[in-house]
Amino acid sequence: MNTQTRDLTGKVALVAGATRGAGRGIAIMLGEAGATVYCTGRSVRGQPSDLNRSETIEDTAELVTAQGGLGIAVRVDHTDEQQVRQLIERITAEQNGQLDILVNDIWGGEKLTEWETPFWQHSLSNGLLIQDRVLKTYLITSHYAASLMVGNRCGLIVEVTDGIDYSYRGSLYYSLAKIAPIHMAAAMAVDLRPYDIAAVSVTPGFLRSEEMLDHYRVTEENWQDAVHGGIQHAEHFGESETPYFVGRAIASLAADPQIMEKSGQALSSWGLSDEYGFTDIDGRRPHWGNYAAAHGLGQQE
Repeated sequence: MNTQTRDLTGKVALVAGATRGAGRGIAIMLGEAGATVYCTGRSVRGQPSDLNRSETIEDTAELVTAQGGLGIAVRVDHTDEQQVRQLIERITAEQNGQLDILVNDIWGGEKLTEWETPFWQHSLSNGLLIQDRVLKTYLITSHYAASLMVGNRCGLIVEVTDGIDYSYRGSLYYSLAKIAPIHMAAAMAVDLRPYDIAAVSVTPGFLRSEEMLDHYRVTEENWQDAVHGGIQHAEHFGESETPYFVGRAIASLAADPQIMEKSGQALSSWGLSDEYGFTDIDGRRPHWGNYAAAHGLGQQE
């Protein structure tokens, strides 16, 4: 399958955590393929989340529509079960009971993770809040979305994470939040298989998100300057990918008629690029798996 064969016209998707980063890139690439995309998150115009960044779900929805899909912004705190239930009820009413794709990409742990800190010295309240913002939100949203999909006996659930294996990721709380979705997808796949609904986990490589660009004090136009900027780990930034790369990975999965063959697997943007042949929007095909293997960084495929 190549870029031209990703056709999701008539499909309905929900991207939970579509405000920025991978979630925004995924929503926009689903729109590029023709899908209707519900873009949810906590940051709306005039009311940012506690992360206090400028990106909003309205911006994302407009970008989805500009790419040829239909973007619908809905403010939802996915830790709140009632808000998620109301979201699924709204989708049910507006889309005649149709929901084909769920992508969980909620994070919000940027300021909560204390790197190079033993777990017993790490703030327990911050560590538990990380679990709320990932594990709790993924479970709540998948619970209600799957109930809708089961009635239609089709669908795809994607749990976005960091990595494809169970290795330690530098912080117990971060590791738990990123490893659990891998098993979550594998377990859901077993329960959902009789209903022809696939569940997978997907990871990007080194993500060139808005926040990462800010961290390296560059823009998308001059991002490669960061490689020689003297900032920690910047030497690996040259193998980074835009959020649209993992977006095209998930759009390719959603358009694959043989998706059930992958149900339960832990997949990567670079591995799916190898299989489906898509490129990043800048024409590159970054391969974090090969790069990590060559530099002894782990998270290989």
